Amino acid sequence: MTQKVPVGNFTVGGDSLVIIAGPCSLESLELGLEVGTKAKEVCDKLHLNYIFKASFDKANRTSIHSYRGPGMEEGLEQLAEIKRRLGVPILTDIHESWQAEPVAEVADILQIPAFLCRQTDLLVAAAETGHPLHIKKAQFLAPQDMAQVVEKCREANNPHVILCERGTTMGYNQLVVDMRSLVLMRSLGCPVVFDATHSVQMPGGKGSSSGGDRRFALPLARAAAAIGIDGLFIETHPNPAQAKSDGPNMVPLHKLEYFLQQISELWYTVEQGMGKTDIDWAEEA
Repeated sequence: MTQKVPVGNFTVGGDSLVIIAGPCSLESLELGLEVGTKAKEVCDKLHLNYIFKASFDKANRTSIHSYRGPGMEEGLEQLAEIKRRLGVPILTDIHESWQAEPVAEVADILQIPAFLCRQTDLLVAAAETGHPLHIKKAQFLAPQDMAQVVEKCREANNPHVILCERGTTMGYNQLVVDMRSLVLMRSLGCPVVFDATHSVQMPGGKGSSSGGDRRFALPLARAAAAIGIDGLFIETHPNPAQAKSDGPNMVPLHKLEYFLQQISELWYTVEQGMGKTDIDWAEEA
């Protein structure tokens, strides 16, 4: 049975699809508020639960010269203000164990980046805050390998784990999405989220930065919704060409409603018609 994870006044793994959306990195308070306000408006209209996402530091940028964000102190101030003004839960990522406690004072969900999902000390420190954890499956891991990741968090007395699919490395600068991973990770008893925009990233594809192809974000999100997900993760920006990180794979903010309308209709059709997909049905054959 999938563990329902409480976030604010709703649950991830409940009866409504959860949308995690925002800019890749915090570029300014004004941008964060613009994106968050629009995303909340769209989610309210479509009866979707909304979580604002943005990073105060992008520690794994391709180049040392790439923009990383405002840093933890200023970034947490911005996130706290966005939370206060919009009245929505906040998700942000941490990269080092010592960040867990101060970040948990502002964020409602701590995110563990894909490249760091095996880091035991980081996982334990995040789990010990008692906050829900959003853990991205590494590009180099099989979905069943996330069982050990989940166990580390549970051993630290935190069962509130959400697992996220964001693509698997296939050759150089390419990711491929194996939709079976959504089913397999849910079988670990965790709600699952599909990251529609990082899944179309081309890591390091531009030499000194990552590329991407946003054309495939919507088709892949449709496929994930049809299989069965508890949440959808999207990075969005009013002008992706000018975004300071991950622009090529981001959804333009003015197209967010079009994007989520399709996913919402498909998700509710699947939920009402069949319920969540699982692998147990085949055991009777």
